[in-house]
Amino acid sequence: MTLIDTHSVDPEEDGMLVPNSDFPVEGPQPMEVATADTASTVDGPPVDDPPSARFSWTIENFSRLNVKKLYSEVFHVGGYKWRILIFPKGNNVDHLSMYLDVADSPSLPYGWSRYAQFSLAVLNQAHNKFTVRKDTQHQFNARESDWGFTSFMPLSELYDPSRGYLMDDTVIVEADVAVRRVVDYWSHDSKKETGCVGLKNQGATCYMNSLLQTLYHIPYFRKAVYHMPTTENDNPSGSIPLALQSLFYKLQYSDTSVATKELTKSFGWDTYDSFMQHDVQELNRVLCEKLEDKMKGTVVEGTIQQLFEGHHMNYIECINVDYRSTRKESFYDLQLDVKGCRDVYASFDKYVEVERLEGDNKYHAEKYGLQDARKGVLFIDFPPVLQLQLKRFEYDFARDTMVKINDRYEFPLQLDLDRENGKYLSPDADRSVRNLYTLHSVLVHSGGVHGGHYYAYIRPTLSDQWFKFDDERVTKEDLKRALEEQYGGEEEVFVQFLLSFKLSAYALFSCIIAIIHSLFLQQLPHANPGFNNSPFKFTKYSNAYMLVYIRESDKEKIVCNVDEKDIAEHLRVRLKKEQDEKEQKRKEKSEAHLYTIIKVARDEDLGEQIGNEIYFDLVDHDKVRSFRIQKQMAFTQFKEEVAKELGIPVQFQRYWLWAKRQNHTYRPNRPLTPQEEIQSVGQLKDVSTKTNNAELKLYLEVEVGLDLLPCPPPEKTKDNILLFFKLYDPLKEEIRYVGRLFVEGSGKPLEILTKLNELAGFSPDEEIELFEEIKFEPNVMCEPIDRKQTFRGSQLEDGDIICIQKPLRSQTSEQYRFPDVPSFLEYVHNRQVVRFRSLDKPKEDDFSLELSKQNNYDEVVESLARHLGLDDPSKIRLTSHNCYSQQPKPQPIKYRGVDRLTEMLVHYNQTSDILYYEVLDIPLPELQCLKTLKVAFYNAAKDEVTIHTIRLPKQSTVGDVLNHLKTKVELSHPEAELRLLEVFYHKIYKIFPPTERIENINDQYWTLRAEEIPEEEKNLGPHDRLIHVYHFTKDATQNQAHVQNFGEPFFLVIHEGETLTEVKARIQKKLQVPNEEFSKWKFAFLSLGRPDYLQDSDIVSSRFQRRDVYGAWEQYLGLEHSDNAPKRSYATNQNRQTFEKPVRIYN
Repeated sequence: MTLIDTHSVDPEEDGMLVPNSDFPVEGPQPMEVATADTASTVDGPPVDDPPSARFSWTIENFSRLNVKKLYSEVFHVGGYKWRILIFPKGNNVDHLSMYLDVADSPSLPYGWSRYAQFSLAVLNQAHNKFTVRKDTQHQFNARESDWGFTSFMPLSELYDPSRGYLMDDTVIVEADVAVRRVVDYWSHDSKKETGCVGLKNQGATCYMNSLLQTLYHIPYFRKAVYHMPTTENDNPSGSIPLALQSLFYKLQYSDTSVATKELTKSFGWDTYDSFMQHDVQELNRVLCEKLEDKMKGTVVEGTIQQLFEGHHMNYIECINVDYRSTRKESFYDLQLDVKGCRDVYASFDKYVEVERLEGDNKYHAEKYGLQDARKGVLFIDFPPVLQLQLKRFEYDFARDTMVKINDRYEFPLQLDLDRENGKYLSPDADRSVRNLYTLHSVLVHSGGVHGGHYYAYIRPTLSDQWFKFDDERVTKEDLKRALEEQYGGEEEVFVQFLLSFKLSAYALFSCIIAIIHSLFLQQLPHANPGFNNSPFKFTKYSNAYMLVYIRESDKEKIVCNVDEKDIAEHLRVRLKKEQDEKEQKRKEKSEAHLYTIIKVARDEDLGEQIGNEIYFDLVDHDKVRSFRIQKQMAFTQFKEEVAKELGIPVQFQRYWLWAKRQNHTYRPNRPLTPQEEIQSVGQLKDVSTKTNNAELKLYLEVEVGLDLLPCPPPEKTKDNILLFFKLYDPLKEEIRYVGRLFVEGSGKPLEILTKLNELAGFSPDEEIELFEEIKFEPNVMCEPIDRKQTFRGSQLEDGDIICIQKPLRSQTSEQYRFPDVPSFLEYVHNRQVVRFRSLDKPKEDDFSLELSKQNNYDEVVESLARHLGLDDPSKIRLTSHNCYSQQPKPQPIKYRGVDRLTEMLVHYNQTSDILYYEVLDIPLPELQCLKTLKVAFYNAAKDEVTIHTIRLPKQSTVGDVLNHLKTKVELSHPEAELRLLEVFYHKIYKIFPPTERIENINDQYWTLRAEEIPEEEKNLGPHDRLIHVYHFTKDATQNQAHVQNFGEPFFLVIHEGETLTEVKARIQKKLQVPNEEFSKWKFAFLSLGRPDYLQDSDIVSSRFQRRDVYGAWEQYLGLEHSDNAPKRSYATNQNRQTFEKPVRIYN
């Protein structure tokens, strides 16, 4: 047996764990698959077919792939065939989409399933530590034969060669797959097994589901939500209280998992928000704040504070003088450090740790000046429900990125915050309150810094029984799983892996001995050198992220009884009705095979719909009368049902079957025969359609006599043809249904003109024109009918449509937009109402224009220019709409870059009706030949910044930009030299060489700053240093100081042997800071974000050993002071489309 264990990975799961077809789309997706110029390695044949392995796939010519989806070669793991599936341009999103696929799923036997834990990765070929890797697990089956990440990584990052993922037009993809014992997921009944039900995941809402389950299982909170005032007229989708009440009611009384769409709609979220994963801590704060606001003025006002609010005291106490400053603050949750702390108690110790303010960091006390002091935090009181947010994420200054802390961190079942004589409590705390807490719930995050999966361990009644709430699935769990296994740290996975196979004790022992023997002798099998032979210890990426404790003394109050009397009557009625309707639908679905839906269209339906809701064909079958009939019922009995419902005697009913023609029209085809009418409904349905659709569509022909009462239908012979007639009015631009007639196939239209005039309401001798409506997809076909030719000769048959209109004189026809039926139908088929939005206000509709789908680029912008009153349409630039993000696409439409309006409105396989526009100051064709840069000119003498938009030919250089800028700004003297800097988050990252071409400069993310080069920098001595100088302040939130840069960074020349005192004098003069303010400033040497404070006598140049300024932004002289300057009018340019946004509840 060859055992190769899963290597240590850094999963960064984004919660969108879906099969590739799960993303909401309309219509069929292109299924084109091609084999790219790729190289795949499994590095050796799967001799022992290991249960865990790595597969590497090298994809060459990646940017030139012109396919929607691409499969890797097949590889074997655990006795199964697998392959990777990618969407190089995204699966209807602006991200790379990547999935693991069961390669032979079509040929597997019915009911197959297999369970695997796996990670997918795109390697960073420049810096391996920046490889994007995401992991998940899934039970594959016929319904979900592929699983993975629709939003794996932004395409903008993948296709940017400077990021290191695409090098030499090659991308390397990896899959680590571990096949595990199959878990029977689908047959699990959460309600039956646990008494609880789960919440459905909308795409990436696992973080919300875990929080909602936690809040729901705090009974006092649930009771308060039930008592929030709502009315029977409220709409759950527009009322957060009602939506939350509805959700909680269903969690309490439903037998199956509960949907959350009503609640997210009440938040004001759209589909895109549901596929955007957020932080559970952030959602907790936002939701509680929103509920606190909604509860004001009601019987439950103050509930949030009563449950979750505690208070602590920030103090500063002078050591040598009698001075003490205190400030009381409230909190709803506490953020505890994980890094460097072994458990919750260590975090609390760190939280109240005393900081000494001395030396250069003395405290300025009123009346006493600078004093040595102690600074810290103590708690005045703790809340009944204590929410502890564990700081699993922090900023890594060395990597310049956020990282997840997966260190082992323990938390107790009982938490005593009165320990050691109340060391955490302030002198003002009420010592009579016993702060002993019991663990209620553990929220777990599985994954990495860019996302992951959330679930929760909860014990609702604080009994010994724990439950795991993982979206729809609820399971019973033991104490070890809820506590110890969520501590994080490392685990020895190979023993756990072997245990999962339920081996005998002897076999298990033999395997372990064999592995240890191989390790010691360095003889691990090498039959598959491409698979990863990694260490058997690996970091656990699933660990506790949020803890909820309930105070023992408040347990009876918090864990209270909640029953139906706590639920408003109107809410019980509403939800009972919803449950009944749901049960009825479920019953209908389960009995659907016993029934047929018969949809009956009549002349009344044609008259109501044609010209109002439809223009082509005859009827929308979804809007006609439908009957749910048992398949075994005789059709004659169904006719009696119709007679009762519609008042049409059975003998006067004649039914026609509809047929879909080859030209995609849908018309009555033939009447039912007497033999068919004595059959059962089910048999008749099988005759009418070969599809599995459980519908039978019929046209009910009812003949009406002179007294307007039903009468027997005329005899239908082989030569008779049933025709339907529409009337078009070119003046009103209207078309409507006027009736039907039986005609003789050998007859001619000339012979029925009088009848047609009667149907149209014209005089008997009115001259009319006739057109046959033949088809409308993909193009309209409507042709004149020769009135002298027979109906058979014109190839007319049952169900055909003839359109009537009065002829127009040639001299008057020009007065009409659509003078005849074909032109009108063409117009209707192609008309498109477009909602235009200004790009500056992308959420607001500005106006709407009716255009044609066939309009070319010039026609669209000309129509827009006419509406805006612009003389030059070429100054308009358009941007298409992203149907999934509900935002403008990142890139605008190029001048004449598309042929038709339809192309402007299509986003993948979805069609929008929104376009964004901007009015440019120069024509778009001219602009596209230029490179536009926004440059911030910093005038040091006036301490002001002005923004300049510079357009130059793309082949221009930085020197050209600076020369152009000189003509637009005020210089200190005519010979002044300028330089161009790249500034990001108040740091200087680059000085552009004058010869660098501007074509490749990106100002979307960085600020470009131009400034004069000071004279002292032009004549550096051999021992002088040019250093970076940045302003910074320390954010001391939760006693964890973080350096935050602000203001304008600059360069400074320092001389050999120069002390800090001398440097400070030059800086004060340069920045013109008043003495009183400057005396409060501190100076530090910072390397990788860590300040080392300098003394006035320190030699500054000794800290800076590098002469060059390139890449030196992480070593700088820091000026620490408060940020009192007014905010600049400009900020770092942002991409037009952001992929991450803070969680918001809008309603």
